[in-house]
Amino acid sequence: MNEEQRKILIKETFNTISGAYDSKPLRFFTESAQHIVSSLRLRGNERVIDVATGTGNVALALSECLPQGFVTGIDFSSGMLEQARKKSAERNRKNITFIEADMQTIPMAAELFDAAVCAFGIFFVDDMDAQLSQIAGMVKPGGRITICNFEENYFLPLRDLMVNRLATYHVEMPPPTWKRIADSAGCEELFSKAGLRDIRVEQKNMGYFLSSELEWWNLIWNAGFRRTISQLKPEDLEQFKKEHMQEIAALKTKDGIWLDIGVLYTTGRK
Repeated sequence: MNEEQRKILIKETFNTISGAYDSKPLRFFTESAQHIVSSLRLRGNERVIDVATGTGNVALALSECLPQGFVTGIDFSSGMLEQARKKSAERNRKNITFIEADMQTIPMAAELFDAAVCAFGIFFVDDMDAQLSQIAGMVKPGGRITICNFEENYFLPLRDLMVNRLATYHVEMPPPTWKRIADSAGCEELFSKAGLRDIRVEQKNMGYFLSSELEWWNLIWNAGFRRTISQLKPEDLEQFKKEHMQEIAALKTKDGIWLDIGVLYTTGRK
């Protein structure tokens, strides 16, 4: 599969899952948005771009802090943007616009924004160096850039159980290119190569208890794992779900099933 085919598959996946992307089991996306905003130290009058905005969680959080500013959210998934625009309209946000665009070819002028963010998105691109450099190129000198991504052990042991179970059906996970920035050293190197300074990496666990194994299924079926699980034949999918739910249910305690979500927040200045 070449880069263009992979991109089409990712877009189709996110269009498919967009309606359920803001479900309760995936609430760490919303909760982490506030932490991203605080890392930018905004005054309130900046223009900020949210790259790979998804359903607009970060853009909406930014808009609250920019009474005299403006947020531009871009994403290549029309389904995700439909959800973002709906949420923005419901909250009567006038200082946000959402644009359908590929983050690898952003159709905007250089140094147009005071700051930029990319939440859980940069690892979908093979050439993360070029991607971060492009994002940084859209920011004025002195402006901040913040990304966030998963730590290497995120979702364990649940993720390992899923991967191992899929392997019994001869389904392999995509190449783990995301692991390049799955620790502080990797994040610092990425930002340094982009020529950014005052680099700061903060680790934060955004984990919580799931009420049941079905919440875990909701999470993996309505997020990026969908495209991998969907490789199963319909009859195998039903059997896989049954087997996997049994092993996840075995992890339940009186508090529920712990979902460990280590997240790295990296900020640099241009």
